[in-house]
Amino acid sequence: MEKLYVELESKSENESLARVIVTAFAARLNPTLEEVSDIKTAVSEAVTNAVIHGYENGEGIIKLICEIDRDYIIVSIRDEGVGIEDIEKAKEPLFTTREADERSGMGFAFMEIFMDELYVESEPGKGTTVLMKKKIGIGE
Repeated sequence: MEKLYVELESKSENESLARVIVTAFAARLNPTLEEVSDIKTAVSEAVTNAVIHGYENGEGIIKLICEIDRDYIIVSIRDEGVGIEDIEKAKEPLFTTREADERSGMGFAFMEIFMDELYVESEPGKGTTVLMKKKIGIGE
């Protein structure tokens, strides 16, 4: 199993850097353009959630771990921010705690749509881990 570990500051501009890192790592599986797009979208949503909700646009570290296991890309995004009180409620489409910021509340829904598996672990006051898996080469 191949693995990559990166720490990023919780700044919105690092969302695009996280996408590039993950898709470059996934390239060794020779994904289709659609698979790359799916991965980029899911990673963007997870990192944006960590910045906006986890650290509430404040300072913190986002831990990004990528793994390749046979024909799967596994991406873990971890913050040590405020955490999520009710994960199932947070995963509901259109649910947001930041209505004043005009957030759509679709982050977890997009992660579920674009990746094959999504797991969320969180503890209020301690942070959140989002783990996503996607099989590469399904269309072949």
